[in-house]
Amino acid sequence: MEKAINSLALSVLLLILFFSSSSAIAVNYNVLSLGAKPDGITDSTRAFLAAWTKACTSAAATTIYVPPGRFLLRNVVFQGQCKNNDISIRIDGTLVAPADYHVIGNSGNWLFFEHVNGVSIYGGVLDGQGAGLWACKKSGNKGCPSGATTLGFSNSNNIVINGLTSLNSQMFHIVFNRCHNVKVQGVRISASGNSPNTDGIHVQTSSDVTILNSRIGTGDDCVSIGPGATNLWIENVACGPGHGISIGSLGKDLQEPGVQNVTVKGVTFTGTENGVRIKSWGRPSTGFARNILFQHSLMINVQNPIVIDQNYCPDNNSCPGQASGVKISDVTYEDIHGTSATEVGIKFDCSSKNPCSGISLEDVKLTYKNQPAEASCSHADGSASGLVQPTSCLQL
Repeated sequence: MEKAINSLALSVLLLILFFSSSSAIAVNYNVLSLGAKPDGITDSTRAFLAAWTKACTSAAATTIYVPPGRFLLRNVVFQGQCKNNDISIRIDGTLVAPADYHVIGNSGNWLFFEHVNGVSIYGGVLDGQGAGLWACKKSGNKGCPSGATTLGFSNSNNIVINGLTSLNSQMFHIVFNRCHNVKVQGVRISASGNSPNTDGIHVQTSSDVTILNSRIGTGDDCVSIGPGATNLWIENVACGPGHGISIGSLGKDLQEPGVQNVTVKGVTFTGTENGVRIKSWGRPSTGFARNILFQHSLMINVQNPIVIDQNYCPDNNSCPGQASGVKISDVTYEDIHGTSATEVGIKFDCSSKNPCSGISLEDVKLTYKNQPAEASCSHADGSASGLVQPTSCLQL
């Protein structure tokens, strides 16, 4: 009798183990099986949403697969919370936005993930087809849509983007807002050098974001770092064309979170408007930028290789004309070298109310037409060590 009970118990245990392990097996969804058409003409939005719904409601880890081909999508919101924290989207094809920029131009985002955890995107091309909208904006037509961000994440954690290509976004290419633990690696971002507001990667109100081994060329910042960004690591990025890597603009609002603990290293800037830049509006603000390291970077014919601009006002339009309330401190420039396209290779234009402090130049060498570039400093305190060219103008 005892042996029979033990045998029954063992059988029940094996069944439990079998079903529990079966439920853990990853599930795969091919968008073709849900009605997507790889012809670049048929609207595949519903098929992609159906794949997301299945993946999000699955208790097991899930992969959404996009095979080769061009898949036309309107604006899509991939909404969480999901039942699992392991959704992979593997793309061998191209997702293409509607050719008529009005279709998604006022939606804010083309592909948008919200309240998700553990989403990974591998490979693929996102074609925002933004050239038509850029032309509309340049024509002075006031009826142009504002434009859509190609790929946005909001209130999301544990995000991976690996090997993705983003082309010709209407506006920003990739945006992270209120996200934590993000890794972007091996991405290629490309738009015309005169395309407006096509920032490559924008990070704001987010923490622990890493950007590695990527090539970014746009009409705006390669990487822009907004208020509330903390613990960022940017390394081995090729930037150009574009406006460089920028912290800011900061201080647009009176009550604003600061930026801190940012490392930018191993970046090559080619023909960009700026190299490493911190910018803030000239108006009162509680914002700040501190504990910033710019390291081991090469400037190739960059107009403003090293710049802090606390009187930021693009196109000199509606400039506040006040002293910036943003406090900039503990910023280190180490092993920055190369060529400036203008005479002034280093410009620190800091706030008269909150002077920059703790600015450190270490082994900086910038030339203009084979001669040492010049430096310009206003309301900046700090130190210089090692070979510094141009000679530091910091107020010691």
